[in-house]
Amino acid sequence: MRWRAVLAGSALLDALRDHDPHVAGTFPLGLDLRSSDIDLLCHAPDGDAFARLLWGVASGYPDFTMRQWTGGTRAVIASFTIDDLPFEIFGDPRPVESQEGWLHFTVEQRLLELGGDRFHAAVMATRQTGAKTEPAFAQVLGVEGDPYAALAALSAKSDAVLGRLLATAGFTPQAG
Repeated sequence: MRWRAVLAGSALLDALRDHDPHVAGTFPLGLDLRSSDIDLLCHAPDGDAFARLLWGVASGYPDFTMRQWTGGTRAVIASFTIDDLPFEIFGDPRPVESQEGWLHFTVEQRLLELGGDRFHAAVMATRQTGAKTEPAFAQVLGVEGDPYAALAALSAKSDAVLGRLLATAGFTPQAG
């Protein structure tokens, strides 16, 4: 998995260690496409200090951009490329385990484990039609409404509940 080698060679995780970096997104889920980026979620209680750190760590990489949300948690996001792989670092004042991106990632990981190869293939096929990750999961599961809110809500559910959802969608849950 080339993305792991590129990430390890970048020393980004070490540079961000004080911000509890977590790798999330499509690469570790095995759902990456050519357009996918490597997502790093960080706990950044001081957005200004985090932005300065990101500038020092990543501004020399190709395609570097940095922005800050104007509403909500005022998260700081940096995007850049290393060895032709796009990266996105997301710094939010909330602990990583409370961030929507992490909630989505962990429930997607659980669903893929429970749903098995056929479920994984169905989500990947939906992604290949142009769907983003959360909408692809929602579509394959037959979940209506806002897919981001739905997946965040599912993150609090037990594996038994997720298994029933998979079964309702036509996927036989795998033994955990």
